[in-house]
Amino acid sequence: MARTTGTDRTTGTGPTAPGAPGTPDGLPKGFRGAELGWPELRRIPHPSHRLPLAGDVLGADVRRPLQDAVRLGRMLGPVYRRKVFRREFVFVWGSRYVADLADESRFAKHVGLGVANLRPVAGDGLFTAYNHEPNWQLAHDVLAPGFSREAMSGYHPLMLDVAERLLDRWDAEEVAGRTVDVPADMTKLTLETIARTGFGHDFGSFERSRPHPFVTAMVGTLTHAQRRNAVPGPLAPLLLRAAARRNADDIALLERTVDAVVAARRDAGGTGATGDLLDRMLDTVHPGTGERLAPDNVRRQVITFLVAGHETTSGALSFALYYLARHPEIAARARAEVDAVWGDTPRPDYAQVARLRYVRRVLDESLRLWPTAPAFAREAREDTVLAGEHPMRRGAWALVLTPMLHRDPEVWGPDAERFDPERFEAAAVRARPAHTFKPFGTGARACIGRQFALHEAMLVLGLLLRRYEFRADPAYRLRVAERLTLMPEGLRVELERRPTTSTPMTTPMTISTASPPDETEASAPRRPVRGTGE
Repeated sequence: MARTTGTDRTTGTGPTAPGAPGTPDGLPKGFRGAELGWPELRRIPHPSHRLPLAGDVLGADVRRPLQDAVRLGRMLGPVYRRKVFRREFVFVWGSRYVADLADESRFAKHVGLGVANLRPVAGDGLFTAYNHEPNWQLAHDVLAPGFSREAMSGYHPLMLDVAERLLDRWDAEEVAGRTVDVPADMTKLTLETIARTGFGHDFGSFERSRPHPFVTAMVGTLTHAQRRNAVPGPLAPLLLRAAARRNADDIALLERTVDAVVAARRDAGGTGATGDLLDRMLDTVHPGTGERLAPDNVRRQVITFLVAGHETTSGALSFALYYLARHPEIAARARAEVDAVWGDTPRPDYAQVARLRYVRRVLDESLRLWPTAPAFAREAREDTVLAGEHPMRRGAWALVLTPMLHRDPEVWGPDAERFDPERFEAAAVRARPAHTFKPFGTGARACIGRQFALHEAMLVLGLLLRRYEFRADPAYRLRVAERLTLMPEGLRVELERRPTTSTPMTTPMTISTASPPDETEASAPRRPVRGTGE
């Protein structure tokens, strides 16, 4: 891809220093309007009742912008546009258009909207780097071996250790007759997992009655990034003055926390002993160039992995547990598979987790309905025509609404709102077109840790299914909270300890310190076959 400069007005890949404005009106570069890149923008539908200065703001839900975009997608179709004050954006969810956007020879990742707002904290980390920035490729090549099968099998015992702490907590809650706060406990679990496996650090989340300050600051930065989308650039210094100060404090806390983690590794006698992600960041040289990650980039990568490595996985686990509690017949089948595959093994090994094929289908179907990273943006590398219909100039971009892609009736049928893990039976997966299931993004810059997240989630679901029956609150109606990622809001589940649960796991090793759509019964059980998505 050709490199761009900070003065280029047609592409979203130009450099913007963390915290610095990228356009004359103070907006990050990814906020340029569609009118610059879509020559026939007028052909694309938009909401009715557009206001002369404010644009399409009537009825907008600024607290749940993703779900608001999904609502408009249902009304306006697979490609539509929306104007917010002076900026206009194009949204895409139709499977045919998304498949075209997935063509890596013509399109690339676009860093815009909320992602660009995270650059003050994550800079040129893997998730927020512009395509032209050299540290993205350097970090990707250095860290990719950290997600190999060999590395994953090394993380597995630590994942088990953290999961045991969750089981201890839930055992105590079950004995006391209390329901469990699923999103809060999944957040504690996944933060501890990525912190211990990747960086040898223990946040002590399960020993705290309130979230760790790192989590509070992380939620603050994500929420601020999302709020920043809804405020016109020139008005942001006035309307978000107090919020910007809080955001600066949150960023400072995140940086202090990460700096302490890195310093502790160096003070422990150097690096290289554990071979985890932090060792790779500090010690590994690029195999081709001999370069190392600079200290400031190490900080950004650690923040990226600590945030992205737990926030989306905790949401995926929470949605999966919501559906398992809501559908006891599906939970029973998944539980039977765990009993059959794991037997009385106190600590299932790495290979046994991958054999939970029906549990994987449950997880995939949860990610289909509620992909916790719910959108990704794509930009044209050169002038092109999207799906043979919509001309795009070089640098023009569109936001893919993943929840709507995953509900496209042309792909998923008229019952696309129904929770049915059989959609991921192997034959059904093979019969679907490519690029219709995208919970981890697409292309060269899709989530580098997707196998880590899937293994962790399947392990945890297996352990919970083997140990408990889940009881849903019949009065609960699914509400989805947004902070760039998605999470069930207010989800609590009653537990009942199974009398035939296997023997306890051994002592863990020591380490340093919105209303839901109508749902009907799932399809009849079939022989378990792994559904792998794409």
